Amino acid sequence: MKKILAILIAALMTASCCFALAEDTGLADVLAKGKLVMGFDEAYPPMSFVDESGEYTGFDIDLAREVASRLGVELVFQPISWDAKVMELEAGNIDCIWSGMTMTEELCEQVLFSMPYMANEQILLVRADSGIASVEDLAGKSLGTQAGSSSVTVLDANPQVKDIIEGGEPNLYDDFVVALMDLSLGNIDVLLIDSVVGNYYIAQQEDPSVFAVLPEVLEAEEYGIAFRKDEASLADVINEQLIALLDDGTLDEIRSAWFANDVTIVSEYADEYRK
Repeated sequence: MKKILAILIAALMTASCCFALAEDTGLADVLAKGKLVMGFDEAYPPMSFVDESGEYTGFDIDLAREVASRLGVELVFQPISWDAKVMELEAGNIDCIWSGMTMTEELCEQVLFSMPYMANEQILLVRADSGIASVEDLAGKSLGTQAGSSSVTVLDANPQVKDIIEGGEPNLYDDFVVALMDLSLGNIDVLLIDSVVGNYYIAQQEDPSVFAVLPEVLEAEEYGIAFRKDEASLADVINEQLIALLDDGTLDEIRSAWFANDVTIVSEYADEYRK
């Protein structure tokens, strides 16, 4: 992940150098309209999803609400297709993408990321009665994952998995909720999924033992909040708020409502981003 961080820092420096050519109005625009439009995946528990009462909830939702409140602006929720997330950002339909977004090398070239704020892993989830115990057992099995997610990139980088699955390509879903349902119904044999989502889903089951996570972790990742390349001012103020939330304990309060273990990593990067 050091390579990703180097790309991120280089992108920030490049953005700073471009201010003379293109004025950065990101923060000013948000403050002027009094709104921060948050683009997110509305079917991505526990980060962002719709609860039983029809309200948006989740770790990212709670975190963004607190940040927006401290900035004195209204948080506007804008569900987006994850496969079109960068397009939505570049078109100006949203001010940021805040929804468990993995900081891949490819995305670092397209967007400006905040500091990394959460750790994640790419895991393989199966039904416990499937007879699948390791990657070696995936030959001829059907694998699903979310379209436009980092899981697709990770699968491409792991030919030992991709080359042996049924058809050599994954079944792509618009969101992980539908993919998890298909796994439960036996329509697919294995699901490549973010650990924060997969483990949360298992914990919500009446009998968590009906699912199993294979021992192989395909990729360790970090989540960041994405902004347009020329809007470092907005990214900077969000970073400042994340550090403030860390320092006063609010970040841990929000985290503990969703995760038993601390998966946030703001403390690991705070010193690099302090003003």
